[in-house]
Amino acid sequence: MMIRNIVLLCLVGSICIQCKSDKKSSPVKGEETLTVSSEFNFTSNPQEVPEQEIKTLEIGASAPNFKLPGVDGKYHSLSDYASAEVLVIVFTCNHCPTAQAYEERIKKITADFANQNVQLIAISPNSPLGLLYEELGYSDLGDTYEDMLIRAKEQDFNFPYLYDGDTQEVTLAYGPVATPHVFVFNKARTLEYVGRIDGSEKPGTANGEDLRNAITQILAGNPIDHPVTKTFGCSTKWGWKTKMRGRVDKQWAEKEVELTEMNIEEIKGLLKNDSDKLRLLNIWATWCGPCRLEYPDFIVVQRMFGARDFEFVSLSADNLSKKEDALKFLKKSQSAVPNYIATTKDKYELIEAVDPEWNGALPYTVLIEPGGNVVWRHQGEADFQELKRTIVDHKMIGRVY
Repeated sequence: MMIRNIVLLCLVGSICIQCKSDKKSSPVKGEETLTVSSEFNFTSNPQEVPEQEIKTLEIGASAPNFKLPGVDGKYHSLSDYASAEVLVIVFTCNHCPTAQAYEERIKKITADFANQNVQLIAISPNSPLGLLYEELGYSDLGDTYEDMLIRAKEQDFNFPYLYDGDTQEVTLAYGPVATPHVFVFNKARTLEYVGRIDGSEKPGTANGEDLRNAITQILAGNPIDHPVTKTFGCSTKWGWKTKMRGRVDKQWAEKEVELTEMNIEEIKGLLKNDSDKLRLLNIWATWCGPCRLEYPDFIVVQRMFGARDFEFVSLSADNLSKKEDALKFLKKSQSAVPNYIATTKDKYELIEAVDPEWNGALPYTVLIEPGGNVVWRHQGEADFQELKRTIVDHKMIGRVY
């Protein structure tokens, strides 16, 4: 019997195993969604954008107008900041490790110039359609508007954070080539500086010197020594990258999927993890509804982090007589990872071999360091936001190059 969002009871042989769904519709599990203005009716709808030449705004150009939704539940326009002596527009995003490395510096610059009538605005330029799973290896989030809500709240951004991922009209007008890319305008909204924040990506090695200098010189009415600098970071993800995404998805779908039998001693070896990778192990079964529903998300996690020191491994708790059914499901799920099925008929033996702290409920997931130390375990449906955050914040992975 299945009761939506409550408790599901699944039988393994003679065992009654409880599977509980704890997924919620809010952006962050267990947290309330952002309160928005009653006039704010934005719903993101990324569009494919025709491929075109990108030209970065040149010194002396006027600031292109914009009206974009922010994470504060309001629309923001260029005219909203007409009183600012200096307007700083930073094109940045969630997923890029370079962008993440500069977040604290952007917050500090915002705070340091707050009393000098300087306004800093961040715009996420990336189209969610142009972002591959394989480009998310340094983040727990993509670049959707919904993901922006999470990142802004988690990092306590003290500046407006706006979304331009649907049509990228504003991004096309400014022409940022990477994230982060900075544009600094004077009171007349004439561009006086474009380029990098500073010359050292690693957190703690610089303080936004190039951007600070540009702001200070504009406030003083002085010319900027180097008004144009090169920038470094992840390339802007344009809405015409859909063909590339299609090719990559097709390549993944065509990978071979196999299911290997594994005895108890070999299963214990999985948990000892004698590899040099952070290992995510999910125990599932074809008859377990929550297992089947969440399984595709594990494949996304593999595609995100698989190019790094990480691997996802699946272990089926189906009876061996159901091996073909399990393999059929894995193929449908494009599970091109190490897939195993336990040969033991004793489910209690399987439980003890996997984890003495596991009470037998499916699905069950553990994250294991080389050497066997379990750094994360979860019984029931996984909170994938929490899981991805745990992986990327682990010392073996990390958010910065």
